[in-house]
Amino acid sequence: MKNNRILITDDEPEICRLVQEILEDEGYIVTTAGNAEEARIALKEFNPDLVLLDIWMPGTDGITLLKEWIDTEETPPSIVMMSGHGSVETAVDAIRYGAYDFLEKPLSMAKLTVTVQRALQNMQLRNENVQLRRQLQPVNELIGDSQSMQQLREKIKLVANTESWVLISGEPGSGKEVAARMIHKLSPRADAELVTINLAAIPVENIAVQMFGSEKDGVVTTGSFEQARGGTLLLDEIADMDLDTQAKLIGALRENQFLRVGGNSVVTLDVRVIAATSHKLEEEVTAGRFREDLYYRLNVIPINIPPLREHSEDVEMLIEYFIDYMVNVEHLPGRRFSTASLNILRQYSWPGNVRELKNLVQRLLILNRGEEVSVEEVQAALGSRTATVVSPEYTPHYDQSLRDARDDFERTYLLHHLKQVGGNVSELAKIVGMERTHLYRKLKALDINPKNSRKH
Repeated sequence: MKNNRILITDDEPEICRLVQEILEDEGYIVTTAGNAEEARIALKEFNPDLVLLDIWMPGTDGITLLKEWIDTEETPPSIVMMSGHGSVETAVDAIRYGAYDFLEKPLSMAKLTVTVQRALQNMQLRNENVQLRRQLQPVNELIGDSQSMQQLREKIKLVANTESWVLISGEPGSGKEVAARMIHKLSPRADAELVTINLAAIPVENIAVQMFGSEKDGVVTTGSFEQARGGTLLLDEIADMDLDTQAKLIGALRENQFLRVGGNSVVTLDVRVIAATSHKLEEEVTAGRFREDLYYRLNVIPINIPPLREHSEDVEMLIEYFIDYMVNVEHLPGRRFSTASLNILRQYSWPGNVRELKNLVQRLLILNRGEEVSVEEVQAALGSRTATVVSPEYTPHYDQSLRDARDDFERTYLLHHLKQVGGNVSELAKIVGMERTHLYRKLKALDINPKNSRKH
């Protein structure tokens, strides 16, 4: 717990300095922000586990910032509000909007440290619950009777019985993690744990600690390799790993052992590694962003997950699977799709792949408008999106390379939907069926600023 990261947000520098010194003496990693804008930046770059947030600040106040983070962040940190003008009503409002607790100034140092400890423990329990829910995935096997899905399942069965490392590639939402779970479930390591680490969701400077653990002042924190001992470790979005950590990883895989960050104790590897990526790793190697020796060590058995648009004949079976799951597990009302509505969905390009289809089915069951899902409902759920692969606003240039043409299409597609949602990235993520972390990276790579699409 003492390696947790804490962000102090207060417009009084002396309070920030004092609280920072106290918490650093307790062993926490601490940074400060003097206003809401600095706090927003720190939330993305510092990735705190806990925020101590002053209510009364110039510009955007703490309550507004609290509601913003609770509403828009996929996994918001624990937030403890602070105020020198405390009242019962203010405290109740803060808790109601999602704060863990409320501290009144002048701060009691004893109460501060106890509250911080409890808030972090609460955050840890919350994260463990999220992990448990993720293990109860609605899709635990690759669904479909298409030839490509049948061949893919057969390959996974053959691969699962070996100890060989596997590299799974495919577009976001296509089912890479599902394939990894199938390999683990069918393997001799099935009784041990499958641990997933999403490298795209972790700040670059934290990846090594997350993977290998750390030793600091006699405190040992285990990483994903140790947590997966005897089982399987899924390195999701492997292309997002920085070169320094890649070097440490190749050393660990080559020697079958590693050192924790800051430590001297040798830890022996006992894990099967599965890597997954939505990037073309060969291109990343050519560009110098991914080590060639690591690529060949991970790519013992390559598995490619086709996008849903390439096996659209499986759409109806997937819909039936999701309906059955959501009726029996999530207790949503059952509905059937009309033939015409199914035809529209078979023809749709599914840029968010199976994940986008699952979200659409869930939305149509929640917004129950009768036993049958009509064409009009499907069209409304898809919004302005069309059932074709190419946007009507996009004109391909056939003299481009495939990668440039793809980037142009994705840029046009995302700008179109950003305009529709007024620059709201959270809404955009729902529409295109992508996780926000991946979407932010995609927008940055395509040089798209969501602020330029916001409604004024």
